[in-house]
Amino acid sequence: MLPNTTITKIAKKEIGLFFSSPIAYLFLAAFAAVSLFAFFWGEAFFARNIADVRPLFEWMPLLLIFLCSTITMRLWSEERRSGTLEHVLTQPVPLWHFVVGKFLGCVVLLVIALAITLPLPITVAVLGDLDWGPVAAGYVATLLLGAAYLSMGLFVSARSDNQIVSLISAVSLCGFFYLLGSSAITNFMGNSAAEYLRLLATGARFDSIARGVIDLRDLYFYISLVLVFLALNTYALERERWAATGNKTHHGRWRSVTALLLINALAANLWLGQINSLRIDTTRGNQYSISTATEHYLQQLQEPLLLRGYFSGKTHPLLSPLVPQLRDLMKEYEVEGKGLVRVEFVDPVTDPELEQEANQKYAIQPVPFQISDRYQASLVNSYFNVLVQYGDEYQVLGFRDLIEVKSAGETDLDVQLRNPEHDLTRAIKKVLHSYQAGGNLFDTVKGELRFTAYVSADNRLPEALKNFKDLVSAEVNKQREKSGERLQLEFLDPDANGGELGQRIAQDYGFNPLATSLLSNERFYFYMTLAQGEQLVQIPLDDMSAASFERNFNAALKRFASGFTKTVALVTPAADMGGYYGAPAGPQFNQLQEFLGAELNVQREDLSDGSVSGEADVLLLAAPKELGEKELFAVDQFLMQGGTVIMASSPYSASVSQRSLSLQKHNSGVQQWLAHHGIRMEEKLVMDKQNLPFPIPVSRNLGGFSVQEMRMVDYPYFVDVRGQGLNAENPITSGLPQASLAWASPIALDADKNQQRLITELLRSSDSAWLSGDMNIVPQVNSDGLSRFIPVGEQKSHLLGVISQGRFDSFFAGKNSPLLVNTNANTNADTTAAGASEAEANNGDAALSTTQTVSSVIQHSPESARIILFSSNDFLSDAVINMTGMATGGQYLNSVQLLANTVDWALEDEGLVSIRARGNFNRTLPAMEQTSQAFWEYLNYALALGALLLVGLVQRQFKRRREQQYRQWLAN
Repeated sequence: MLPNTTITKIAKKEIGLFFSSPIAYLFLAAFAAVSLFAFFWGEAFFARNIADVRPLFEWMPLLLIFLCSTITMRLWSEERRSGTLEHVLTQPVPLWHFVVGKFLGCVVLLVIALAITLPLPITVAVLGDLDWGPVAAGYVATLLLGAAYLSMGLFVSARSDNQIVSLISAVSLCGFFYLLGSSAITNFMGNSAAEYLRLLATGARFDSIARGVIDLRDLYFYISLVLVFLALNTYALERERWAATGNKTHHGRWRSVTALLLINALAANLWLGQINSLRIDTTRGNQYSISTATEHYLQQLQEPLLLRGYFSGKTHPLLSPLVPQLRDLMKEYEVEGKGLVRVEFVDPVTDPELEQEANQKYAIQPVPFQISDRYQASLVNSYFNVLVQYGDEYQVLGFRDLIEVKSAGETDLDVQLRNPEHDLTRAIKKVLHSYQAGGNLFDTVKGELRFTAYVSADNRLPEALKNFKDLVSAEVNKQREKSGERLQLEFLDPDANGGELGQRIAQDYGFNPLATSLLSNERFYFYMTLAQGEQLVQIPLDDMSAASFERNFNAALKRFASGFTKTVALVTPAADMGGYYGAPAGPQFNQLQEFLGAELNVQREDLSDGSVSGEADVLLLAAPKELGEKELFAVDQFLMQGGTVIMASSPYSASVSQRSLSLQKHNSGVQQWLAHHGIRMEEKLVMDKQNLPFPIPVSRNLGGFSVQEMRMVDYPYFVDVRGQGLNAENPITSGLPQASLAWASPIALDADKNQQRLITELLRSSDSAWLSGDMNIVPQVNSDGLSRFIPVGEQKSHLLGVISQGRFDSFFAGKNSPLLVNTNANTNADTTAAGASEAEANNGDAALSTTQTVSSVIQHSPESARIILFSSNDFLSDAVINMTGMATGGQYLNSVQLLANTVDWALEDEGLVSIRARGNFNRTLPAMEQTSQAFWEYLNYALALGALLLVGLVQRQFKRRREQQYRQWLAN
């Protein structure tokens, strides 16, 4: 008889026996009910608001203990009790055939039980954007863990003739392996010992696979457990065959083979523990793998990079499981660094010298955590930091920089690493660029550069500009020496040859003649550019000093470098100190500035002087308010120089406080400027059925006591942009799962003005959106605590975010520079007060001082200029971000991530954009009413019941077929 035939028959026999009584169906129904209850109630799926099925798998290690122990408790115990075990032992078939047959029969039953839960991920996929990779990995992990528990249960069942004793023993053995790596045991030990225990624990390995990473080490661990306990099961049965006077040599051989199998399984696990490259990341976008962007930054290393983890042996229980994850990730940096990345892990508490260095040199301080065990509660000073050092530059990441907390209640906290690769790579980028900035800037630029000065002849320049021309020539020659002759110099007179060059630069770059005042008849050129290939940067003319020119030249040079921390000029409304207790009133953007500042230089920009700092790479206007002519001129000319203007603006602005919510019209000062460039915002508000809820306090009467609680109500003004509303082709939004715009207005584009430009739509509302002109935005709550908004008018999708790129004509084209108008007024006043003669004023022969203004209007921009508009004043404000966080149950970062992605894209640094999208809490569910949530929950109960009935029908068909075969056999 062939081995596979024997094994197959035994497996079929066990499956048939299992379904021969109603207990099997009751058991499967109980398993499905517990799984669904744990998913929808225990883990509060809808309140959790994340489109994944990890809550289902988080309960599996515990549920499988009882499921597998119940399946296996009778398999050998019943054979021993009924006396059929002697028949098995006397068969001429190797005993391992019976063991494997029973094991495979149990695995089939486990697969059936898991198949009943399949409607859950399908439901989540219908509701939200489900990543199927972790789902598949989760079922693989569940099957492997269940197989290990089944092998343990079979081994225990072979040692007893009582089913209850087998059940209790199997639960105890499986529970031991489950608890081995749990915090209940590891909290009593240091990180090193705890990590070894987690390597032996079934639950810790399960979590690693269930998150979406299939590691060869984890696969082999479960397979080795299965083989070890199946071998022990076979050995236990084989001993039943041995007579007291049997072949002692045969017995010793069995013992030796079994012992060698156990030792080899343990040794192989320890050996594989040193290998961390044999793994498959099943998550979308390879969330847990080193990205190509990180590899790009590591390839720029010229000196050794140090990654040192400061982890205390005893830390907070919620942080302790995160240490192995960080260690594994840092080791992957070491592998990808190809010898230029050194990774160290230290416990400062055990090494006073290292602790002193950490405290004094790197300002790393321990954080006190309150921990408790079964005996006492105590405070522990713990380290949870990562040092990134390159040369003499370093960055320190603390636990607040690395973790993200998701709250499902006051005591139910889910602590995970926020996005460790992004945090580490961001720190590496910062120290790398800071180190490069300390040396020769030309070392970071590939190829040749061209400095061109379009300067009139000396007889047409004011005296101060003659001197400045000589200063520029001397400074540029110094820069040429630094460049190793890679910097080409060129001084050109636009007035030469009949002004042919002047006409060309006016057409190509919008460079028109300059003047010192409107009353002066003299016009001259003084423009400076730095170019490489098609890329050109204008060097601004500031206070005509050597320091100013060097600063502006270096800022322009950095735009051609392979790295450097870029500068964002941030414009926000002036703070109004009219709030409670002198607190600032109006929108605040501190979280936005802090988030951008982690990777970029963010400097507040004052546009009142009519110019943007020469160090600015991008101009960001957050809720601009009442911009005057000079401020608008600064924005316009920054765009004309080929810059990128990012703007969050709308005709409306909300006032949010703890006691009130109101909406008022908002005068940004940029409406006409945007309309001139073919972009217009309607004076309406977009309302959308697809929205995020709004948190409001609701009072309830409980036994005569009034209790106030926060309730999330439907709020169409918080437009939830997701799915097709996000441009999947643009890096800004392609990796962003969702974005929320508060009190947004629709954007309309002028087709005639934009026909020569590249228009890219970034954000759109859903097709169920409508427009409203109602200024009353306070949620109206009925007696049931529900807020109802009825759509009015046409429902369709509306544009909420757009990029316009190409050549723009200046808003001030054909007009005098606002700076010269103001300068003329000031000059006249000063001249009258000094009693200067009219002839001197008309001739304009007075020497030009370094404090006077030289200005003109750049008529049009190059093709590289861009306007990026998001039609909401408030979606980036601290108040709205905090409210959105309350709606999602944790820290909400998608709004600031959207802006950070936009800035990185504008700076052509898409590396961090691709990594930043790998957040742990990104895939949110769409807003649903309570009735919809109940429908989907009860539908899953019904589908599980239907799956159970289907199993019964299939089993009945198999039973009828076996009966027919049996009758035919009797008939023959």
